[in-house]
Amino acid sequence: MNAIPQTAPSSSSSPATGSGPADRHWTVAEVEALYAMPLMDLLFQAQQVHRAHFDANEIQRSTLISVKTGGCSEDCGYCSQSARNKTELEREKLMAVDDVVAAARIAKEKGASRFCMGAAWRGPKDKDLEPVLEMIREVKALGMQTCVTLGMLREGQAEKLAEAGLDYYNHNLDTDAEFYGQVITTHTQQDRLDTIGEVRKVGINVCSGGIIGMGESRRNRAALIVQLANMTPPPESVPINNLVAIPGTPMAAAKGVDNFEFVRTIAAARITMPSSFVRLSAGREAMSEEMQALCFLAGANSMFYGDKLLTTGNPDVDRDEALFAKLGLRPI
Repeated sequence: MNAIPQTAPSSSSSPATGSGPADRHWTVAEVEALYAMPLMDLLFQAQQVHRAHFDANEIQRSTLISVKTGGCSEDCGYCSQSARNKTELEREKLMAVDDVVAAARIAKEKGASRFCMGAAWRGPKDKDLEPVLEMIREVKALGMQTCVTLGMLREGQAEKLAEAGLDYYNHNLDTDAEFYGQVITTHTQQDRLDTIGEVRKVGINVCSGGIIGMGESRRNRAALIVQLANMTPPPESVPINNLVAIPGTPMAAAKGVDNFEFVRTIAAARITMPSSFVRLSAGREAMSEEMQALCFLAGANSMFYGDKLLTTGNPDVDRDEALFAKLGLRPI
């Protein structure tokens, strides 16, 4: 059945197993009810939804690199790359196309199927976009999917990215609309939604998710999931990041969330966005093997693969391969 109970079900209740109608509109109360379920019931429901849409033993692997590091004018409270935050990160120029392609080639050899390129900009100037377009074309020529995160796009830029063959554009909502102003003040969440809308218009897939553990409430987390799930259509990829508290940023002292709360967030994303790839993203380096396995059980079927995510650490490839072998997971 497709109905979601407003309260946690009893042990005799049957969990929802279907995806629901394509135009399913979620409410915050419904997603809060998912969070409130007994964990075993929630995981069982998430697995049923996951298996109805994906092979439960396959993981999509993406590699993420920073092609332009530091010096961003925005004040995102979690970010080491903001020029307003006093971190030890050094500003770097845009990488050469050949160096990016070489990194992509190595990532492919190690098993990544998607190559993601991030640049620390409020948004790219047209002169900055040209070399990025060449990066996209060259990486696609290797037979990899391409993704970029470049900030907010100007008129006509999404069209240029589409013409270059871009597969995915990443622009996270970060958190729900109510909490957003406590994280970022130099632009609004609507600015992000506007860029996502421009990307959608030209047929590029959307990669959009959020960050958990910045001091938001459970209701904020549920509202974020609702915002994502109620997009038309929902993002094809949904990264769920566990905050990496970086010294020198306003979020340096954030307490984060309980591990089980993070797993519940993964499960809520899977149930509400059954056809999307749910990506286990930042913060994975600090997770035990058992914690990662719970996230996969909850419906995560994508991950960043490689020893670095923009400026923060990530488990090395050998460690990941050992975990995949223990769990019997195969790459997509």
